[in-house]
Amino acid sequence: MNPLETIEVELTVELGATMLPIHHLLRMGRGAVIELDASENEPMRIYANQTLVAFGEIKIDDGQVAIEVKNKVTRRV
Repeated sequence: MNPLETIEVELTVELGATMLPIHHLLRMGRGAVIELDASENEPMRIYANQTLVAFGEIKIDDGQVAIEVKNKVTRRV
């Protein structure tokens, strides 16, 4: 077995972000809507171990939600 195959990476997909006062958060209940800083056509940000690695789009297939990678982030050293 290749040693790289045993390394686990935490993946996070960010739909958007917002800032709001804590008292608004505490008053939220079921059905509350939080507005994000992203539009519906913006790509999702994909992070590996909290480092931005790619951008993607939401795909739904047979009730399963997935992210299709569209662009990888290149790093200059």
